[in-house]
Amino acid sequence: MEKYSASPCETLAERYEALLEVAEAISAYRDIDELFRDLAQRLPRVVHVNFVALSLHDPARNTMRLHTIQANVAADLVGGHEGPVEESPAGLVWQTQQPILVPDLTAEHRWPKVTKNMKEDGVKSFCFVPLTTAVRRLGAMGFLSLKEEAYSGTDLEFLQQVGKQVAVAVDNALNFASTEAAQQSLARERDRLSLVLEINNAVVSHLELKALRKSISDCLSRVLPHDLAGFCLYDPATNQLRAHAMDFPSNQDLVGEGDPVPLEGTPEGLAFTTRQTVLIRDIDLAEFPAEIIKRGAAEGLRSGCAVPLISHGKALGTLSVVSMRKNAFTDEDAKLLSWIGNQVALAVANSMAYQEISSLKDKLAKEKLYLEEEIQTEYNFEEIVGDSRALKRVLKEVQTVAATDSTVLILGETGSGKELVARALHNRSNRRERTFVKLNCAAIPTGLLESELFGHEKGAFTGAIATKIGRFELADRGTIFLDEVGEIPLELQVKLLRVLQEQEFERLGSTRTIRVDVRVVAATNRDLGRMVEEQAFRSDLFYRLKVFPITVPPLRDRVEDIPLLVRHFAQKLAQRMKKRIETIPSEAMSALQAYHWPGNVRELENFIERAVILTQGPDLLVSLAELNRAPNHPTYSGATTLEQAEREHILKTLRETNWTIGGATGAATKLGMKRTTLQSKMQKLGIARPS
Repeated sequence: MEKYSASPCETLAERYEALLEVAEAISAYRDIDELFRDLAQRLPRVVHVNFVALSLHDPARNTMRLHTIQANVAADLVGGHEGPVEESPAGLVWQTQQPILVPDLTAEHRWPKVTKNMKEDGVKSFCFVPLTTAVRRLGAMGFLSLKEEAYSGTDLEFLQQVGKQVAVAVDNALNFASTEAAQQSLARERDRLSLVLEINNAVVSHLELKALRKSISDCLSRVLPHDLAGFCLYDPATNQLRAHAMDFPSNQDLVGEGDPVPLEGTPEGLAFTTRQTVLIRDIDLAEFPAEIIKRGAAEGLRSGCAVPLISHGKALGTLSVVSMRKNAFTDEDAKLLSWIGNQVALAVANSMAYQEISSLKDKLAKEKLYLEEEIQTEYNFEEIVGDSRALKRVLKEVQTVAATDSTVLILGETGSGKELVARALHNRSNRRERTFVKLNCAAIPTGLLESELFGHEKGAFTGAIATKIGRFELADRGTIFLDEVGEIPLELQVKLLRVLQEQEFERLGSTRTIRVDVRVVAATNRDLGRMVEEQAFRSDLFYRLKVFPITVPPLRDRVEDIPLLVRHFAQKLAQRMKKRIETIPSEAMSALQAYHWPGNVRELENFIERAVILTQGPDLLVSLAELNRAPNHPTYSGATTLEQAEREHILKTLRETNWTIGGATGAATKLGMKRTTLQSKMQKLGIARPS
């Protein structure tokens, strides 16, 4: 034969055709030498190959033996060489189960004895791929070329596919030698080995369970005729199997996607729990009384076989075939299905890993996008400023409840810092390494709020062009902050209550239950108790949210914090605007403390921002006229308690008397109480003279 000189054809169609020819050659040859001789002539049409070699591992001596080597060029080839595993590239491939590609033999210094023989034959580059079946690791297959850098990454992928098919052929040939006496079952065995080959190809070709089931069912139907085939996968959340990718053409409604299959009272459950093949020659409803089995029997199903799917020692689920005939499957059929189950388990494990990785990738992408949005928000970290008794009381409550997973309801006026308290709570909890997810329930249109909270499947409603992960799923093992929780409509409150109680929900358009581990922190500036009385908010949800209420005091109740907040905001905003502000006039500070701040800390920050913008020198320019014109009354919609009213009255009197407590014109006299009584009340109500 002339030496190969043309470049190998890289078209996908020709490579598929070559793979088909390899498959045909595998079924045509029982002699390994003849098979490799044929491959040495066929493969050069699609890849640059001059020598094709087979090295097998001898487990008894732990050596690698060159079983055969064939060429399409003139060469003096001698097989049968044997040596330690570590002294050949085939041994390394067998050990690591990873291919090896050597583009330039002159630069390769490992395995000197083997490479010396290669160089003598003119070899300049080579690659080896593992020969492994679902049952065992056989050895390695080598492709050697007289050309440098003969193999690309694409070539290596193609040759690995060739190796996967050849592995089955080699394994079959080795097994055939030990079963030569059973001539009468040769035809049936050949069909079954062909089936295993096809299923092996299906296993390596499909990551989607539906496509895998269809391919395997089509292959099985030629050797194991059946009426129903499908997978059941274990759901640890419910401790049940769930039906996946079922195929029952005569009654597709018998078992739906995701339907539960109990572990008790079903052949699949028995196969899964015992990890043994279960062969049913004629169904006995006394032995298998589950409702799903009764429905199948009513549809005419009589016999079947279920095998466990076990990968790396872990039971994943079951593979089943069922027939409407009695005794449709023999012990040999059960053994074959069990063998196939070993291969299918790898594919199912890969499929589940693929789906999990895809889901995690999607979730991480959403988390990344969400966190990027969070970084751009105004408050992207814990930023609570103040030293008042009222604020310290709130922070102490946060410290107390943070270490628990209890639901927290944060109450307070608009702008009082409820979100900052929620973040402080998350940052002091055991969930601080996970995501803090925020959702303003008042900012999302009512029709989209359910999708935003719980997500939706593709096609769940008009415009749902892709699957969406909801905020609860995004916050798994973290904290979700539901701001303005009083704005959630009544019809959605039921689903929110279920998440709080059961930690589970379904996406819109899906029947699959998703379990999460989420700590819920809610906030509102509305009087939820009054809303419950007016039937505008569910009482059961209100009490479930109000496990640990925290009331954030309005700024007028922590006047002593105003100087700290003013200096903090002035410094931060001046730095952002590249200004230098050194002092805040005492008259301005007094006016800021005297103002009632109906918008609380948010209003104060906005006011200081305007002041910094207007300031030209080192002294903060505060618009006293604006403070004097503004209405000096609170706007909090919640009910005022007697304690709050008393506190407001005392503070008003103290401001009017310029914080003079005793004397004829002091606050105690005006309030009609003793000086010591007033001091005691001030201490109890957390009132302190501003510094």
